[in-house]
Amino acid sequence: MRLRDIPITAWIGIFGIALALFCALFAPFIAPYGETEVVGAVWQEADAQFFFGLDNLGRDILSRLIYGTRTTLTVALCATVISFSLGIILSFIAAVSGGLIDAIFSRFNDLMMSIPTLIFALVVLAVLPQHLIVLILVMAILDSTRVYRLGRAVALDVAVMEFVEAAKLRGEGTAWIIFREILPNTLSPLLAEFGLRFAFAILFLSTLSFLGLGIQPPAADWGGMVKDNKDGIIFGVAAALVPGSAIAALAICVNLVVDWLLKRTSSLKGGRGDA
Repeated sequence: MRLRDIPITAWIGIFGIALALFCALFAPFIAPYGETEVVGAVWQEADAQFFFGLDNLGRDILSRLIYGTRTTLTVALCATVISFSLGIILSFIAAVSGGLIDAIFSRFNDLMMSIPTLIFALVVLAVLPQHLIVLILVMAILDSTRVYRLGRAVALDVAVMEFVEAAKLRGEGTAWIIFREILPNTLSPLLAEFGLRFAFAILFLSTLSFLGLGIQPPAADWGGMVKDNKDGIIFGVAAALVPGSAIAALAICVNLVVDWLLKRTSSLKGGRGDA
């Protein structure tokens, strides 16, 4: 694949993701002020000193937006990696084993998916201690049900192929078949799905933070920044629109890249983009 073959929409998505990663990695060095530092009056308008103005406590919105990028991306990425690892391993085991194991795993997954995700997360997070690890695990477990559904579908497509049947006849174990036969032949659609689940994790985390059960103050994250400054909209203060726009922009950038990956893998067997 040549660089000139990548469409402009994909380049826009790649640039947006790269910018977010840069902010996340170098937040302490590029942020003008500290994450919790009060530097002026409440909801001060944007000027030459404060590019996006100040928030409801007089903190620099640009600085908190940069620090919030690190928090949001870290939590969303960790949750997505865990959910994908759990969902793919269980779904591939179910697809290869079949029979009772497949039935038990699939019916339990159906049961979990029948519960509204947001309501279930709110109930669990309200009961459990408000800790970052707990938040990541709850997000990962809930999202792994969607990953399981896709993983089982693509694994079943590959599991009936001749080279997989030949591996079973040779006496290869389940782990060998999963990691040497099925996974390499489903990697492209799974990578595209990973991007979709990552975008969903960003939106889901922002929703939880907005409702008060995500990242806890004074740590900055985009959903929490919208929650903190939403009252300013009544008075014509646009402080809540800045992190809201960042959430939308990053989700769009991720989806632009994912759409490009899906188009490249659409001709592959098993390349379904079920979200």
